[in-house]
Amino acid sequence: MKHVKKFISYFRFLRWLLRMQHQTEDILQQHEIPLSWLKAKLNRQQFLILSGVLVGLTTGFASVLLKTLVHAITVLITQDYHFRYQLMFYMIFPLTGMIITVLVVHFLFKDKDGKGIAGILYEIAQKAAIVPAYKMYRQIVASALTIGFGGSAGLESPIAVTGAAIGSNYARTYQLAFKERTLLLAAGSAAGIASAFNAPIAGVMFSLEIILSGVVFSDFVPLIIASVSGTLVSKIILNEQILLHFNLQQDFDYRNTPFYLLLGICCGIYSRYYALMAHRVEAFFKRFKQQHYLQKAAIAGTILAIFCFLFPPLFGDGYGFVKTLANEGPEHLIANSIFASLVHRHWAILAFVGSIALVKVFATSVTIFGGGSGGNFAPSLFAGAFVGYFFSKLVVDLHIYALPVANFTIVGMAGVMSGILYAPLTSIFLIAEVTNGYELFIPLMIVSIVSYVIVRRFSPYSLELEEYVKEGKIYARQYDSHILSMLRVKDLLDSTIPQIHPETPLQEVLNILQHDKHLFFVVVDHQQHLLGIVGFNEVKNILFTRDERQLSKPIKFFICEAPPPVEIHENMNVVMEKFESSHAHYLPVIRNDRYVGCIFKSAVFDAYRTTLKAYSQET
Repeated sequence: MKHVKKFISYFRFLRWLLRMQHQTEDILQQHEIPLSWLKAKLNRQQFLILSGVLVGLTTGFASVLLKTLVHAITVLITQDYHFRYQLMFYMIFPLTGMIITVLVVHFLFKDKDGKGIAGILYEIAQKAAIVPAYKMYRQIVASALTIGFGGSAGLESPIAVTGAAIGSNYARTYQLAFKERTLLLAAGSAAGIASAFNAPIAGVMFSLEIILSGVVFSDFVPLIIASVSGTLVSKIILNEQILLHFNLQQDFDYRNTPFYLLLGICCGIYSRYYALMAHRVEAFFKRFKQQHYLQKAAIAGTILAIFCFLFPPLFGDGYGFVKTLANEGPEHLIANSIFASLVHRHWAILAFVGSIALVKVFATSVTIFGGGSGGNFAPSLFAGAFVGYFFSKLVVDLHIYALPVANFTIVGMAGVMSGILYAPLTSIFLIAEVTNGYELFIPLMIVSIVSYVIVRRFSPYSLELEEYVKEGKIYARQYDSHILSMLRVKDLLDSTIPQIHPETPLQEVLNILQHDKHLFFVVVDHQQHLLGIVGFNEVKNILFTRDERQLSKPIKFFICEAPPPVEIHENMNVVMEKFESSHAHYLPVIRNDRYVGCIFKSAVFDAYRTTLKAYSQET
């Protein structure tokens, strides 16, 4: 009865939130004309500030809704049960959550993808910052089901994606240009991260470091306004127990600096291990065909259930377990596990903490790649806390030096987050804000930067972005690449170049030359496969001398090798690399191995200049 009453109270609260959201939507629809009127009356900066407030408030409410849903589900299925029964639930609910999530995504959202920050960067680079409207609510539903039932992932990436979709669609509603649309998209992400942690500075840093990397901006006020607005909504409505929050226990001691350097190295090495294992798990689940989504989810859910049974802190986003680790110690964690009999053995506790850190990447990866919804934001903080605790406690137990274990636990969170997300500034300011002070700012900088430098040595891009960057789907800190990525091969295609078959006599080419401006011809077979090219320089002597014997020869005797072809859907950055490597002024274009036309370097340059001019005017 107690749990039923709790569920009813949560349900009433969520119903109130939904009513508030519907009322907000009605108000916005009713006042669309007044807002458009305000847009006409206000200058650009003023309207962007107003937009930042509205986007931030809306994202804040979405964040509250998502976190409350997750909290309600988790409390309903786990709270106030004896831990032995909890362990049974840890075997049941993660699998159940994975199955329900993939069914909802398949039938309700028609398998539309909505995961990850990389997807938002793709929308900026390839779709002019236009984010599909369904991403405003898909993540809320899917992530609530996945993580509420124990999926070992984070809510922050879904919240950031939701906020980005809200900002983008708000900008589309009021027909804002690409620059303003991208800015409000980033403002929504900033508000999402800020509301998740009550950390407005970290929200702004996240948008600048991740979302807007490679884009030149001078307007940051809307980002700050949106971040503060989202934080206020979260702070007013949410209970602190739902948020990540710590109280600093010991001040920074400069004599511990060498050990913070060592912790930074450990965090960097662990972050690289995390990325490698995540890629392997992703490769495993990519083997499943799309129609086998239930089988994939069942396998992932079963693996996750086993992990949660062995190591209960892997259940859910894990923030409650992190707070317990930092404030009370791991004894409380191991006491509620199957290893409870080892609670008085120091080596067993240390092995328990280290094992959780090593296994966390597998629990998170099977959750995400097995069909669940979530991100690596919370897992990186979780893993960092356990790495920091393990490192400092090992040093203390070996009587090497008396380190403040709680501080190293907190700083380790920033180190691993910096190494996994490639976001050292976000990591530094986030942990500084959630500890209610900047006393640990120096060790935070040391550990975060050292970890970041180490992982950059192995790969220039983070776990989530690496594949997208290699495929040319997003740009990374390169303004020129961003402009190029907005161009499409199909839009610059020249299909007027004469096509001839290999058996065509050279005499017929002379007739074609009289009515065509091009200086080369494309030779294809009857299936439109590209065989080569024939340039004017190769045949001009024969044409001018009118050598009948040569003119009667088939054109196949004069074929030259064509420049390297490009696929019609290939990214323009890759196309330009082929131009540079081949020193050609044109490249043949193919679709499914069949010739469809050519693209000229001059056409690319013209389109680049036109796009750059239009973008600059919007700026």
